[in-house]
Amino acid sequence: MNENKVTVGSIDEYISMFSPEVQVMLQSIRQVIHESAPDATEKISYQMPTFELHGNLVHFAAFKNHIGFYPTPSGIEAFQEELNEYHKSKGTLQFPYDKPLPYDLISRIVKYRVNSNMEKADRKAKKNK
Repeated sequence: MNENKVTVGSIDEYISMFSPEVQVMLQSIRQVIHESAPDATEKISYQMPTFELHGNLVHFAAFKNHIGFYPTPSGIEAFQEELNEYHKSKGTLQFPYDKPLPYDLISRIVKYRVNSNMEKADRKAKKNK
């Protein structure tokens, strides 16, 4: 086991580990997610701030040169046209520190993920009746 691994118990604790500038960005993303998914709950998953509602919605995390945003592959695919200026992979977006965060885009992605998770939960509930 890695004895140097830092574990955190809350999003507040996670955010407090970073510079004041990065803390502001992380808190801003957190607020946008809260506003876009008011019924979602916070947790730490994979040592990252995570929001869940009928399953994981999104994760986010700070790195050396960017903030990683993880809306699952479906969240990336649905907004593919708008994501060309960001480095991305299957389920990850990277927002560099030297560019303004795209709060409107983050909000729309989160709302998309809420709808996806709600539809999935509804289908599951109907199947189990």
